[in-house]
This record gives sequence, C-alpha cells and structure tokens, in this order.
Amino acid sequence: MNFPKDSVSTSQTSVFRRAPSTLIFFLSMWAGSNGTVACAPGETGGPDGSAAGASGSSSAGSGGSGMAGSGGHDAGSAGGGGGGMAGRGGNGAGGTAGSSGGTAGTGTAGSGNTAGADGGPGGSGGAAGRAGDASIQDSGAADGGQDSAGGAGRGGAGGNDGAADAGDADATARDAGTDGPSVRPKFVGNITTSGAVRSDFIRYWDQITPENEGKWGSVEATRGTMNWAGLDAVYNYAQQQGIPFKQHTLVWGSQQPSWISSLSPSEQAAEVEEWIRLFCERYPNVALIDVVNEPPPHTTPPYMNAIGGAGSTGYDWIIWSFQKARQYCPRAILILNDYNILRWADADNFITIANAVKGSGYIDALGSQSHGQETQTLSDLQTRLNNLIAVGLPIYISEYDVSIQDDAQQQMIMEQQFTLFWNTPQIKGITLWGYVYGSTWSQAPYSGLIRNDTPRPAMTWLMNFLGR
Repeated sequence: MNFPKDSVSTSQTSVFRRAPSTLIFFLSMWAGSNGTVACAPGETGGPDGSAAGASGSSSAGSGGSGMAGSGGHDAGSAGGGGGGMAGRGGNGAGGTAGSSGGTAGTGTAGSGNTAGADGGPGGSGGAAGRAGDASIQDSGAADGGQDSAGGAGRGGAGGNDGAADAGDADATARDAGTDGPSVRPKFVGNITTSGAVRSDFIRYWDQITPENEGKWGSVEATRGTMNWAGLDAVYNYAQQQGIPFKQHTLVWGSQQPSWISSLSPSEQAAEVEEWIRLFCERYPNVALIDVVNEPPPHTTPPYMNAIGGAGSTGYDWIIWSFQKARQYCPRAILILNDYNILRWADADNFITIANAVKGSGYIDALGSQSHGQETQTLSDLQTRLNNLIAVGLPIYISEYDVSIQDDAQQQMIMEQQFTLFWNTPQIKGITLWGYVYGSTWSQAPYSGLIRNDTPRPAMTWLMNFLGR
C-alpha cells in the first residue's frame, strides 16, 4: 500500500531477449565459531573451519555441479566438514557427514564457485536438500558459535539442525536441510529514504527493503530497457553490511510498466517471467521477496489471465507467480503480502487466498503491511493476529508505522504493538516503513521516528528495547 514518491537513477542498460542463462551457484555466508560473526562470501573464515571447505571427503548427490552450502564449525557442513559438491540432480544423503571433514580451516573463503580451503571437522550431517544450488546461510554465531549451520545446497547435506535460518524457527516454512537465505532471527528493518540509503541506516536497522526502486514499473518503464541503478545500490549496501535484502515487489496490480497492458497474453506471460528471471539472476543473494503484493480485491495485475487466471484454485495466477519465483530465486523466502489483514473485514479475504494457494508448496510466508492500526485495540490486534497464525505459515510485518503527531501517544502505541509483534514467535521479522519525519509514505505523514535529526520518544524506546 504505497505509491511512487521518488524517481530512481536514470542510468540504464539495454537488455536483449535471451534464453535463461546457466545458473551460477554462489557459496553461502559461512558461520564462524567461538563467537565469530558470520563471514560474507569472499572473506576469511573463522578459526575452526568456518569457511566453506573445498576438500571434503565426499560429494553430495549425483550428477551436475554447484557448490554445497557450508555449515558451521562442528555442526557438520554440507557433505561433511569439507563442503563437497552439491549434485544438481542429487537427492541422496548428500555426502558422508561425520569425522572426515578435514582439518580445522582458517583458509579464505573463495568467491563465485570456488570454495575456501579446508572446512572444519564434520559433525552429524543434516537432512539431504532438494536438488539444486548453494545456500546463502547466515548462522547466529555471534553468541559463541551456533551449531545450527546453514541449510545445504539443494542436493547437499544440511548442517546439524538442517535449519533454513540460523537456529530460527523459519525452517518450518522450508524443507529441513534445504538451502536458506541469510535472514537473522527476528530482524527489525526499514526502507530507503527518498530513493537512497541514509548514512545512519545501519546504526538502527538490520534489514533493508527498497521502497520504490524494486517495482517493475521503476525498473522497466521502457520495454527491454532495464534501469537497475536504484536496486543495485540497495542490494549492494545490504551485501556490504551483511544484512538481509528484501525485494518489494515482483507481481502487483500497481506500478507495473504501462506497456504490459497492450501485449497479447502470450507476450505478457513471457515478459512477466523474464522480469522475474532477470531480477533473480542479478540479485542471487536476495533473502526475501514480496512475490505477489496486494492481491484482489485490492489490486489486480492486467496480465492476471495470461499467467494462469483463476484456474482450479481460484488463484492459479498467484501460484504461477510463486512457482516462477521459486524456479529463478530458489534460495529466497517467498511472501504473499497485503494490507488490512490485521484489521478490517477484508482480512478474511486474504486468509481465504492464503489457504487456497499454500498447498502448492511454493509460498513460504505471509506479509502484513500494518499501516493504519493506530486506533486499534490491542485485544483486537491479538485476535486478528491469531487468525493469521492459524493459516500455518510464518509471518512478516512488512510495512509497519505509527502515524501519530503527538510524541507520547506514538510511543505508547509503538510500545504496545511492537512488543506484541516481537514476542509472537510466528512473526519472523518486522520492517518499518520509513523513519525520517517528512520523508515517509504520504498517507502516514506523522510516522517518522527522527524529526530534525532528533529521535522521537518512540524511536528512543524502540532502540532501547532492541539494545541498539
């Protein structure tokens, strides 16, 4: 529920129609041990084998290539401590886990498809992943070296827990032992400000979403000419800071290219698929994606019938969208996002949609935008949250704000609602929708948390609550 406010950079690159490129499988982020923080790809591993090992004793699966996601120190990295190769089509035990993982590694993790030298000693291997590519897992090793380890590359063996997130219950949304995105347990993030990332962003937030830069209409206003500049800046910032990047959004009934409406159904379907494919190829480490945003009756894409229409479920086009997102962004958490789902009567409509499509297996989580809840009672919010929890998928609060001009009232509502969100285990992350007064969404003009470079009381409380 957001409308364009800021234009993005106009630097453009021409894109020619092409067949899908050969997928390049990237190594995961490695979990360090003994309290080290997770290493980003290409950085030096921890002292006990936190870097992905290239010399593991066994290969995972069979046939094909692509490096397996590495595990933590003694959690058992993919295919034993040594890493091993993840078979693209492999679906067996994922290599021999256990003691043959090689010596404790201090080597530098390689970039691209090259693993670092010597992984740590192998523990018990996780469950075999699905066939495919490497994981990009961030383990919560800052508290002394978690054994939870990253999920395996599809076809590789998982870490000790085989969890998608580092010790996070988000694995319930994914198959145990599959690869998972680098999402920390219960992040609290925010968005770009007027099309840019502020220099103080990382002081307050540990996840980032582009407000408008990631919408298809911003990227491909002219058919075949992709303007990636705005998205590149946000994605690269997230990579440099080691925080999750969330894409907003792929399929939506608003801010889509105007030219899409004039195409034939077959052309429309091809263009939507190409948009998803090109995005995923360019940003392989995207952690979360609002795949479908604000489904009917809120918005309806002009190409809905071209990508499946209602079909047997009533929402086959939504399943198609998620299927394509899974195909091209196999490591991301895929989210169905909407507004008014924790308040007002049409919350039931969203739950109906979610229940109709979750059986496809492609949808990992639900997103609740959470605007306009300032006057909602806490008991009503809890009741509606319980209804959403009953769907059985993890939840992300995707666009939260408290638009109240009075400082004391804003703080009171923030304390009540945010504490509820934070203490609800089914809620895996919270993204606030802007934080600078006067630069937030136009329909929430008083939601800013920093005014004239001074934190408002709600911001001071929030940072104290989070220990930041």
